Amino acid sequence: MNPRWQSTFKEYLEALIIALVLAFFIRTFIVQAFKIPSGSMLQTLQIGDHLLVKKYEYGVKIPFTDHVLIPIHDPKYKDIIVFKYPGDPSIDYIKRVIGVPGDTVEIRDKKVFVNGKELDEPYVQYTDAGHISPIRDNMPPRRIPEGEYFVMGDNRDGSNDSRFWGNVPRENILGKAWVIYWSWEGPQNIRWNRIGQFTR
Repeated sequence: MNPRWQSTFKEYLEALIIALVLAFFIRTFIVQAFKIPSGSMLQTLQIGDHLLVKKYEYGVKIPFTDHVLIPIHDPKYKDIIVFKYPGDPSIDYIKRVIGVPGDTVEIRDKKVFVNGKELDEPYVQYTDAGHISPIRDNMPPRRIPEGEYFVMGDNRDGSNDSRFWGNVPRENILGKAWVIYWSWEGPQNIRWNRIGQFTR
């Protein structure tokens, strides 16, 4: 190989390796992109919204594991989080934190109570307001164990969440929703007004 081409090839290869290492570092420890595939978080998040999620918000994890190496913050009330679905860890879900460890969560006719106090939830949407479902809209008091979180979608009548499959273990949480960087409804329909919007 021509020495000049050999030198050029080496430079490109080094640049590619550095770019891949940086991309891996950013995706693993800093931010990751996620797309909203369903309407469970309407109207807060629309189908087709693309989010950046802060991976470091709740601690730095050892790569390829769920073990937190450096704890930072714990998830708190009303945080919108991305997590591995407990029923199938290969699937990522996004929901809002309603109950943290030690809380008692109860639902009465769609109204959510935490530790006996009704939550103020201006972000919630109901699409079936005139109907009360025994399982979906009522839940006896449930105490949240240590290391687990109770989550719900903002679209309460159309969300598959902790009411049905239980709590989210701390180690399943991937990060906190940060900002919408793209919002796409379909061909020639970009939601420009949503881009850059904070999700909290």
